[in-house]
This record gives sequence, C-alpha cells and structure tokens, in this order.
Amino acid sequence: MKWVPPGPAFLFCPADRPERFAKAAAAADVVIVDLEDGVSPDQRAAARENIQHATLDPATTIVRVNPVHSREHPLDLAMLSTTPLRMIMLAKASSAEEILSLDSFSVIALCETPRGVVAAEDMARCANTLGLMWGAEDLVAALGGYSSRHDDGAYRDVARHARARVLTAAGANDRCALDAVFLDFADLDGQRREALDAAAMGFSATVCVHPSQVAIVRAAYEPTPAQVSWARDVLGEAARHDGVFRVGGLMVDEPVLAQARAIMSRANL
Repeated sequence: MKWVPPGPAFLFCPADRPERFAKAAAAADVVIVDLEDGVSPDQRAAARENIQHATLDPATTIVRVNPVHSREHPLDLAMLSTTPLRMIMLAKASSAEEILSLDSFSVIALCETPRGVVAAEDMARCANTLGLMWGAEDLVAALGGYSSRHDDGAYRDVARHARARVLTAAGANDRCALDAVFLDFADLDGQRREALDAAAMGFSATVCVHPSQVAIVRAAYEPTPAQVSWARDVLGEAARHDGVFRVGGLMVDEPVLAQARAIMSRANL
C-alpha cells in the first residue's frame, strides 16, 4: 500500500543541532533528521547520540543515513537499532540490493547519483521502499558538472530528466515521490513556483531546507477554490453520464476524472 505522508512539507534538520529537533517537528509535516551532508564528519558521532537520546515521533520522523558503502553507514544503523525510529532516507542510493539490505527499515531511496537515477525503477519495486526522492546537486557534481540550473532558475535537462524518472518510477510502483529541495530559501517565489509544479505533476511532497519554506509548500499543494469547484462539477456530471461527456469546453473521460479525484483528495474532500 502506498504510504500517504501526513502532509506535503518535509523539512531537513541537521542531527548535530538537537535544539532544533522539536522546532522542526512542530513546523513541518515530516522532519528528516540528517546524518549525512548536513553534518560535518567530525560531528557525526555526537549527532548519532543526539538522535539516540531524542524524543522524536517515529510516525513523522525520517533519518537520513549515510551511503551504504561509507564507513558511517553501519554506525548509523547500529544507533537506529536502539531507537523506535524505522523510517530512513538512504543517501546516494544506487541499487535494489542496497534497499533490500535495509529490511529492518522502511526506506526513502534518495536518487542523487547517475547510478541512483538509472536504478530508480528497481529500487521502487523493493518491498521495503517507502518512496523515492531525487537530488539535483549531487547528481550534477557526479556527472562532472557545476550547475543544475540555468540563469533564470529553471532546471537543466539532465535534472529535469532525473526528476521525471523518479516521479514516474514511484508512480509505477505505488510509492510516494518527494521533490528535491529548493536551496535558495530566501527566494520564496521560486519555492512557490517549484512546489506548485510538483503538486500539479503528482509529487506527494516537497522537501524544505528552511522553516520559512514550509508554509509556502503547504499552500502550493492545497488546491485552489477554483480547482475544487471544477473538480466538483466534473465529478457531479460524471454521475449523470455514461462514457465521455463535456463540462464547459472540456471533453471529460477517465483520465480527467482521475485528475478531478486527485484534486478532491488533496483538498481532503
């Protein structure tokens, strides 16, 4: 069964800042406590202790662990085995075998390397896969590039390909799909545009790097009154018709009905 997150706004919180745990959990729908890039290597031991002694809600907490082949990975897992936390995000996930090796956990596969993007479909099929997320910056760096975006802020084609491939792989296997972070947290208009696009395409949630982005993301995933009104009209007319019918100037068939139902679902109606 597809995991339905409690809301669309996830928030990273570095594990070496335990004073932020409660604030992040209160602000976001799901908090991702980070043991990887958000923590300097010399602070990871202390960061693990912070998680071990924290009172985090297992239902709304994900821990990002280090890549499978890193020396930190078994230490992350050993610590988690002493806690009730069972949702993890695997950094730089690259194969189904890696996901299956984590059979004590429900896993978000973070597809942020060329191997990870290519393996997205295989990882999505694993029984313990909770969902997929993609990441642009590590992907471009691994390809030898230096920028995931054009000067106008739009993603370059390789990033757009990865985004679409991860979303499609998740959808094909009934997994949730998390959209990548928007790093310029001062640009709330840019975050709004990207989250609106993610919601329109079917992402389950967007991951934030700063609490100021949370409200923007929630609002972006909330259907507008006009969208809800349209969906109601379409579904209301469907009860009176067999087969294809028209609402306004739009021909309505099953794919359009599915889109209307998705809008009502996002609106919790």
